Amino acid sequence: MSKDKRSFFERLTGAVNPREREEVSAPLEAGRRLPVKQNGKKPVALGNDETPQEEGELTVDVYQTADDIVIKTIVAGVRPDELDISITRDMVTIRGSRQEASEVNVGDYFHRELYWGSFSRTILLPQEIDVDGSEASERHGLLTLKLPKLDKSRQTKLKVRTS
Repeated sequence: MSKDKRSFFERLTGAVNPREREEVSAPLEAGRRLPVKQNGKKPVALGNDETPQEEGELTVDVYQTADDIVIKTIVAGVRPDELDISITRDMVTIRGSRQEASEVNVGDYFHRELYWGSFSRTILLPQEIDVDGSEASERHGLLTLKLPKLDKSRQTKLKVRTS
């Protein structure tokens, strides 16, 4: 599919069709940074040297069960208390930052694909959710969000009280 004819799910989640993904596999030159994937980053603010700093975009799985919408993403290397998860009835935003532990000269790399730095992802939900009933858990670097669906067709009977 062309970029103009992405599927509903691709437009909803921001996913990239693997056949359309442009990956860079050229060897690194001294002083050159190799992006993880060209479609997975977006420029944010300008740095001190007036070059754009880039923010990574998380990859996610979004699916539904009978009662919940579930979002899964890999956040390995990020402590749970360093994640910022914002939820509204129809949207979820996950933000964080992954810091590289050791410094390695760029020229010493043979291949570099891991992303270090800040990242975020905003997901538009296909159905409204109960914000207060939402849960987030992390295990072995896998973040799982369980978002209970709102049942708009649910009805209840109210009794009229007399004073």
